[in-house]
Amino acid sequence: MAVSVKKTYRGLNPEMLYDEVRHLLSRHGLRAAEAHLQTYSVSSGATQSRVTVPVLTGDGTECGSLHVLGSANGDARMTFDLDDQLVSDDVVKALQEDIAFMLGSYEVRW
Repeated sequence: MAVSVKKTYRGLNPEMLYDEVRHLLSRHGLRAAEAHLQTYSVSSGATQSRVTVPVLTGDGTECGSLHVLGSANGDARMTFDLDDQLVSDDVVKALQEDIAFMLGSYEVRW
């Protein structure tokens, strides 16, 4: 079974969102592998960005994924999934608390 976290942020640069989550992952013994970045143009001339990256345990085992989408209107969306068989509940909880503390003021509540 996987733990899935989905968030939308307003006024937050998607690259900063990715960098912050990557840093928080490393604080909890996980790491982001090489990112795959794509940029798309939209009809207004603006761009949208997409970052996808596997999440690895300290020993290099893939245990999840991180996706960040940046939109032309200034919103950034993030979803990350972690395999709860490979990542302890304590790490998942601590990671979610750190994300809420660091990025909560940008979060859009539906």
